Amino acid sequence: MMDLEKLEGDLAALPLYGYFFIDPKELEFSQRVRHICKTECPMYGTTWACPPGVGAVEDCQAKCLSFENCLMIVTVTEVADIADIQETLATRPDHEQITDQVRDLMRAQGVEPYVLSTEACHICPRCAYLDGQPCREPERMHPCVESHGIVLIPTAERYGIGFQYGQNVVTWFSLLFF
Repeated sequence: MMDLEKLEGDLAALPLYGYFFIDPKELEFSQRVRHICKTECPMYGTTWACPPGVGAVEDCQAKCLSFENCLMIVTVTEVADIADIQETLATRPDHEQITDQVRDLMRAQGVEPYVLSTEACHICPRCAYLDGQPCREPERMHPCVESHGIVLIPTAERYGIGFQYGQNVVTWFSLLFF
């Protein structure tokens, strides 16, 4: 059993904009999100962290709902020009590092969280998915939140977290199910 008080103390030491313990049943799942992945994301079909490698939305939903709890963590960072996608994406590794730190805090308490984050996974130079092989780094790879069909905006809004804090602020989210 996780000591939530200890975890919250540890979370307070991290550069998080916020963190929220949520019931996985609060999350909204939709095929629409998967359609966006398929039609607009160049990572679709190239990695185990993205569809179709992560499985059908129904399977992803069942996996997420099999957990009793979920920790949503949020980081924000400012960029000079939000329209500069390269600059914006360059802020993602900092969020991923914090996500890994939170995962490790949970592991230190004997809890193995199921982590969804921001990445399409860039751990390996070439994803084993492309060669029909299993993931080489399943303990390190975090599927993308959207890959699971999760519509995060309603949940974020319920907790007072917006996606726009000003013209040049980037907001990143991760979900850690346990």
